[in-house]
Amino acid sequence: MPRNQAFKNQSVLSESMREFVYSKIVHGGESIKGLAASTGIDMRRIAAVVRLKQIEKQWAEQGKQLATPYRKAVLDMLPSFGTYHQNRGFAYENINEIHTHAYTKQQLFVPVSESRQFTREDAARAFHTRMLSPDKRMPIPELIQVEKDVISGKQSHQKSMLELQDKAAKEQVALAEKDRLAAEAEEARTNRVATDRFEFRIQDINAENVGPHGRAPTVVGWRYGVPSHDRKKGQVKIPTSVG
Repeated sequence: MPRNQAFKNQSVLSESMREFVYSKIVHGGESIKGLAASTGIDMRRIAAVVRLKQIEKQWAEQGKQLATPYRKAVLDMLPSFGTYHQNRGFAYENINEIHTHAYTKQQLFVPVSESRQFTREDAARAFHTRMLSPDKRMPIPELIQVEKDVISGKQSHQKSMLELQDKAAKEQVALAEKDRLAAEAEEARTNRVATDRFEFRIQDINAENVGPHGRAPTVVGWRYGVPSHDRKKGQVKIPTSVG
């Protein structure tokens, strides 16, 4: 409860900070990864803030009444993280946190020669042949290179962060272009037939492309070519390997 002095709640993003995030992404064209690295806010939280802000502004344009007094009352009871903290270099949360994989909880005996350098890649491979190292599993692995450049004196932290944001922006543009080309190719393969009630979307399918196990998701046939075994006894339905 707010009156409980022993109650410690995690700070929430202030209204000014949420507006700042929305403006940077929508109007400034900044990438989500670059903004997450500079503000210390998780990429998933940034995406959620942008989406909720879009809905809020859409409702305001439609004349819907917003619960602004309730929002203000709740924010007054909780500690907030605003542009004041962000401008002074405070991170809102750990943006590169990775979950503890079940395979890493086991104890292993791995003999290694003294002359060999045992890295995190080797440690991940010791737990499982297909497990990725923490450097590759974290959401923003580029931050590792930023810290290496700063520690080695190669360049300043500010310059390294600018390079990271530049790279993230180019990656986002390339990904958007890839999605656009894929959507155009999908549209070119689709023949649309509109009726009074429905729009049929027809595509040419090759029945020979059934995949290595004969159950590719694009296969034509009853339940995509293979009967469903979801309710069959003895079927393993949980992941058995790390993808």
